[in-house]
Amino acid sequence: MALTASPPTPAYAVTVNIHVGSDLNFGRAISCRQGQQLLQNRGFRNVRRVDCRGRTFIYHARRGSSDFEIALSAHTGRVIRMTRLRR
Repeated sequence: MALTASPPTPAYAVTVNIHVGSDLNFGRAISCRQGQQLLQNRGFRNVRRVDCRGRTFIYHARRGSSDFEIALSAHTGRVIRMTRLRR
């Protein structure tokens, strides 16, 4: 039985793209309206825009019987802070 050796396979450079953040916006900043819709899709109701300037969008919304102030990242659409509001 004869053993034959095959030549080594050459290595090629591989490019891998990794995006940090969520896939909700594909790396683009969200609009204030998109942030409002994201919160509604996450189970909040009566979502009101409070401040949509800068890096953080602020909303007031209701979930269950509680009111919340929610801060979203304008870049990723992720919830940064959620504070329960007193009545």
